[in-house]
Amino acid sequence: MEEDKKSEDPNPNPNSNSNTKSGPEQAKEPPPSAVEPLETEKGAGKGMAMATTSLAPNPSWFTPKRLLVIFCVINLINYIDRGAIASNGVNGSRKTCSSTGACSSGSGIQGDFNLSNFEDGVISSAFMVGLLVASPIFASSANSVNPFRLIGIGLTVWTIAVAFCGFSFNFWSIIVARMLVGVGEASFISLAAPFIDDNAPVTQRTAWLGAFYMCIPTGIAVGYVYGGLISHFGWRWAFWVEALLMLPFAILGFVMKPLQLKGFTPAGTRKALTAVDNAADDQGGERSMREGVGDGCSNPLRLGAFAVFARDMKVLLLEQVYVVNVLGYIAYNFVIGAYSYWGPKAGYSIYHMSNADYMFGGVTAICGIVGSIAGGLALDRMTSTLPNAFKLLSFATLAGAVFCFAAFCFHSLYAFLALFAIGELLVFATQAPVNFVCLHSVKPSLRPLSMAMSTVSIHIFGDVPSSPLVGLLQDRIDNWRATALILTSILFLAAGIWFIGIFLHCVDRYDEDSEHSGPAVDKSNSTPLLVEKTTETI
Repeated sequence: MEEDKKSEDPNPNPNSNSNTKSGPEQAKEPPPSAVEPLETEKGAGKGMAMATTSLAPNPSWFTPKRLLVIFCVINLINYIDRGAIASNGVNGSRKTCSSTGACSSGSGIQGDFNLSNFEDGVISSAFMVGLLVASPIFASSANSVNPFRLIGIGLTVWTIAVAFCGFSFNFWSIIVARMLVGVGEASFISLAAPFIDDNAPVTQRTAWLGAFYMCIPTGIAVGYVYGGLISHFGWRWAFWVEALLMLPFAILGFVMKPLQLKGFTPAGTRKALTAVDNAADDQGGERSMREGVGDGCSNPLRLGAFAVFARDMKVLLLEQVYVVNVLGYIAYNFVIGAYSYWGPKAGYSIYHMSNADYMFGGVTAICGIVGSIAGGLALDRMTSTLPNAFKLLSFATLAGAVFCFAAFCFHSLYAFLALFAIGELLVFATQAPVNFVCLHSVKPSLRPLSMAMSTVSIHIFGDVPSSPLVGLLQDRIDNWRATALILTSILFLAAGIWFIGIFLHCVDRYDEDSEHSGPAVDKSNSTPLLVEKTTETI
């Protein structure tokens, strides 16, 4: 009997050998057509596991904190360039003639090329043209080219273009060079913030963004001082030195192991992921719903670049939280852009600052550092949510506008500096929260495009027209105090727009599944991409 039982049941585990069953309970061997997708999915899963592991390089000096430092230095150099070209030392002054007929030679770019204030303002805005055109292109290219490599390409273009600024010989030559500077900066502006957001500790995300965007006012301020110092050797040297400083980082973008951005698939695994997506679509759920809309539109790899861009743009424009945030940012940047360019000249004219570059540079640097970091820390302390971000944006901007407006009403230099410093401190506290909203109001795969379009919008409607328009206004009324007060009043509009965002239905989409990423990618926001995954189970 025992031998019979053993012969009847050689394998006591019914799940280990289904072929021992007979009759209707006998498991049918799945046809080859059913096996192949499963094998494909397994292969893709293994490929994704390998890809996921490869995202975290072996222990090296390239850690998340060092990534932040590198990006901060690059951002600092970008904005040193903007501050330098606006400084009295590099920008200079035009030729003037007195009523007696005696003429004084001009200095800097404006003097060498004999530019009007309007033409001078156009030079400051020329790089925006390249930035506006190239930003969406770089953001869309992240679907097919590794984003880290795109940053390397952009920095190379920036380095060459800035060097060419030093060789410019007339108004139009420097205009073309500045446009190419914008093209080079576009990739970094669109892609750096998402990398930082991915690698920052969860409880310090906004503080890390604050540290990154702190480099904007700090860079401009250092640029003022740098432009004043370098002017002793000639304004052209300002651009040549900047190019030399950026060159090592441009090379680094090509020689370092490329990092992967959340929401985007590594190039080597895209084919496998397509097969996995097709298998998952057949199982129902959210992907099957997308398939129902149209199989050809469910995967961006099957669409043309323009079709993907148009579809993603439609998603951005329908996101009310994102749109309101960018509208407030436009009004804010209109003022900040004009401040950064005309500030030293206005200060020299109103308060007769003999060292306006150093004065404005010092105040802006200190307030920019403290304000940007304080804004990030404040939002982290409040809990980083979209409604809290809008509360901080509206309050800080309103209070900052009051102090800046009051500063220009005083005739005392010391009263002006004290009030204006407090105003700038509050105004710069918005840097981290406003970009936090841009990153978290959209799903991960749209973050580069959201940053690109935010950049395009705040420049094309903000600081691109503000510099020449303020120059035109000053040419008309010839009163820098009145011009500064009119400009500052626009900050009240920015505060009102951001106040509306508090009452919108806000959803943080950072952890939403992205159609660009495969099912095997870890969606946890607590593990930075650069940290070695030593806790994975086998």
